[in-house]
This record gives sequence, structure tokens and C-alpha cells, in this order.
Amino acid sequence: MKIVIINYGAGNIQSIMFAIERLGFKAVLSNNWDEIKAADKVIFPGVGEASSAMKMLFESGLETLIPTLKQPVLGICLGMQLMCNKSEEGNTKGLGIFDVDVIKFTPKVKVPQMGWNQIYNLKSPLFEGINENEYMYLVHSFYAPNCPEAIATTDYEVEYASALQKDNFYGTQFHPEKSGDVGEQILANFLKL
Repeated sequence: MKIVIINYGAGNIQSIMFAIERLGFKAVLSNNWDEIKAADKVIFPGVGEASSAMKMLFESGLETLIPTLKQPVLGICLGMQLMCNKSEEGNTKGLGIFDVDVIKFTPKVKVPQMGWNQIYNLKSPLFEGINENEYMYLVHSFYAPNCPEAIATTDYEVEYASALQKDNFYGTQFHPEKSGDVGEQILANFLKL
């Protein structure tokens, strides 16, 4: 199986590569269009700030490629947020794959939400064998509100979409690669899609 992690200069990809290796696969880091299109599975990671990450996507032309991909694509954290319509972070226009706008938590709660929180309302083959209310690792100040494309929910100030799905596109606000055995099971489920 050919797994490509999209390389557009956004942060911490080593932990994703190591998690894939622990599952017995090898992932390639690439921004090459042909290599990405030929992949069986594509992972779209993201750590950092939305507007600068989007700028890096535009510089590589990947903003036009990603929404056209036909194989399973998994956006993680900022990767998921960039797949939404837009983000309040840096007033950034997203890729428009998920029909929801990313907004900031209010000052009533500590941001970023950093650490472990529960996921529930699980509704996708991505969560096969995963129990309701499992704890996942999150680090974020912005979130996608609950919407029809939500396939998992988390509560922090409000209930929000901690995972999204539309057609072959999946997104997790949490970091499966940093969430222990349960997170690795979610990654394994993604690789079986």
C-alpha cells in the first residue's frame, strides 16, 4: 500500500510517520502531484497557524489538487481545519471540502485546549472497534462546530465536531498518532478504508 503524507512545510510529521511504521507500513513524505495522486491513502497533517499553512499550500499549488483526490484522505488537526470553508484564524479561506467554518473558543475557556478529552457520537468506519467516550489527545484554539458532516463530537465549552467525513475525505481534530493504542487503531481503520 502506498501512503503519502502531504509535505507542505507544516510541522510535526515524524510522529505520524512513526505511528504508520508501528502499524507495519511505510509512508512517503511528498508534495509531488503525481506521487500524491498515485497514493492509495493520503494523510494531510497540520500543526501551526491556518493562514501561513494555507499560504504554503498555495505556493505549492496543492490547494487545487487536494479537493480533487479520489482515494481516502485524512486531515489531522490543522489539516482537518484547512479542509473546511474558512477559519477565523487569520481570516483564512479553506479548501471548502467540509461545509463548516472554523471558529475560536471564547475567552471563557483556556486556549489552546491541550491534553486529553473524550470523543463520542462515533459514526463512521473510521471508529470501528472504538468505544464511545475514549480519550484522544488534542491541541487547538479553534474548532469546527457540530454540523451534518460530524462523525465524532467532543465537549469543551461547547459540543463541537472532533471528526468530520464527506465522501472519501476524513478529518480528525485530535491527533490519532499521539493518542496511544486507540489512536493507532483509528489510523489502522483509515488504512483499511
